[in-house]
Amino acid sequence: MISFRNFALRRGERLLLSQMDLTLQAGWRVGVVGRNGCGKSSLFAAFTREVEADSGDLDFSGKIRLASVAQETPSLPDAAIEFVLSGDTEVASVIKAEADAMQREDWDAVAAAHQKLSEINGYDANARAGRLLHGLGFPPEAHEQAVSDFSGGWRVRLNVARALMCPSDLLLLDEPTNHLDLDAVLWMEQWLLKYQGTMLVISHDREFLDEVCTHTLHLHDGRAKLYVGGYTAFERQRSEHLRLQQITFEKEQAERAHLQSFIDRFKAQASKAKQAQSRVKRLEKMSGTEAVRAERNFKINFPEPVKLPHSLLRLNHVDAGYGSIRILENVGFGLEAGDRVALLGPNGAGKSTLVKTLVGELPLLAGERIAHPDLKIGYFAQHTVESLEEGQSPLWHLKEVAPDAGDQVLRNYLGTWNFAGDRAFESVDGFSGGERARLALAIIAYNKPNVMLLDEPTNHLDLEMREALAEALSEFEGAIVMVSHDRHLIGLVCDTFWRVADGKVESFEGDLDEYAAWLRARGNKASDTKTAKPDKAVKSSPLRTDNEMRGLRKRFQAIETELEKYKAEKLQIENQFADEEFCKVHIKELAALSSKQDSVIKNIETLEVEWLEIYEQLEAV
Repeated sequence: MISFRNFALRRGERLLLSQMDLTLQAGWRVGVVGRNGCGKSSLFAAFTREVEADSGDLDFSGKIRLASVAQETPSLPDAAIEFVLSGDTEVASVIKAEADAMQREDWDAVAAAHQKLSEINGYDANARAGRLLHGLGFPPEAHEQAVSDFSGGWRVRLNVARALMCPSDLLLLDEPTNHLDLDAVLWMEQWLLKYQGTMLVISHDREFLDEVCTHTLHLHDGRAKLYVGGYTAFERQRSEHLRLQQITFEKEQAERAHLQSFIDRFKAQASKAKQAQSRVKRLEKMSGTEAVRAERNFKINFPEPVKLPHSLLRLNHVDAGYGSIRILENVGFGLEAGDRVALLGPNGAGKSTLVKTLVGELPLLAGERIAHPDLKIGYFAQHTVESLEEGQSPLWHLKEVAPDAGDQVLRNYLGTWNFAGDRAFESVDGFSGGERARLALAIIAYNKPNVMLLDEPTNHLDLEMREALAEALSEFEGAIVMVSHDRHLIGLVCDTFWRVADGKVESFEGDLDEYAAWLRARGNKASDTKTAKPDKAVKSSPLRTDNEMRGLRKRFQAIETELEKYKAEKLQIENQFADEEFCKVHIKELAALSSKQDSVIKNIETLEVEWLEIYEQLEAV
């Protein structure tokens, strides 16, 4: 249990949080949301004792093991798997002690180390580290590479794997999905759903928050409010709360006006003076509900393309790759005005290779690339943000792509992307990752492209900017090809999916849920290739008897009924934990209630696995 009592937090002269009173129960998975600068990362720093509370207390019930993702990764010569393994400090320490003992031939110490490793499940540590690396997209050959060999984005993944490797009671994750592709995000969701401790996660990925979080902690205007459920549930509850607040405010204002009118009319009349004075006192005691302040919605626009031909770009029988290495073969892919394409596929399958081939950045290994003479591409790559010139301003960067444009024209344009006034002259050195990404998008959009090729454009963008980007892309009249791990953005913008896998690029007719199921099935087939004959594995489902099929359907319906019951029970328990008054009155029962919650969650997870297995068998038929 984690308790905040009259907690306040300051960074420099700025008060970030005040009068924070709430309790987080063990086992909760809490999404921490709020606008940039509201204090989310500072709150995490208070958990790790990097910053001290300005006032009040932050208490943990008992001793806890805390794990968090480091913000920096030193350029180490250690192998990736060793770096991840070192996240489990106890196992790493015993392994080192064992190696030292063997070197000095102290066999008693070696035996003691063996015994200790057995007690702490240390013998499967390498396998656990390997699974974490694999899930986060590292191919087997990369496990032995030195940490120093990896780029910044891949080092972030290593830090995430190292934090997940650490046995913990409290896990802090600050933007864990940045630099991950969709496959790795889907894998991480499943891992976090099985995590037994308490988790707090800062994320701007609403689908991720909906999937993994049991509660949402909203930081706003120096206050913190806890909601039950993921991000969508939070939005719904907050919207209702604001609606009721505005109604209360308007009623109160009407009553104030009525009381003041009576006072003004009758305060001078002796016969009414007592009644007027009574109303003055009532007016003074009114609570003063605040009006709901309209939050400024950030809006961007992509300029209309100067020319928009119907057929923009086409690849015919293309082989793509690097030098003699073929990644994709016999690709046939075309773009027409208004196309909205999301590229799906396992990590390393060639999504970015396809995008670079469409851009014309990679020379073709075979086939032809046919581009319309009026084709104008806006290309946002994963490295685009890092390519901004240190020490230079937004205005300087825009003048690099538009040297003939006047300063005022460029400043007016930058203002539409929220770089107004003196911000146009500030050095990008002090910009956040989100501000850099916004500037990069502004530069790309300035040239009025008719094709947008976007490779993970939302890294570092907050929820407000993501919504603005989705709205702008939805209104864009040209063609869009997007690689993104943000399912909400894909769902709002794209209406066509293409799957890149096994060297092929082909249309995918399903939705994102079906793609996730395809990924799971693909993983299962990969693990079964050594023991199952492919032809028999494919044909086994259709060969089921009618009785077997009826049995499957009956069990499928029974599971759905059981799931509804357990999910309702889970929601009831979560509501009880969220009720502070209930927790105070039933404090002795909370441990048993928490145990019951764990049991319900395990039952749900077991039933969902069985549900998916039967679903896939029925689908196959």
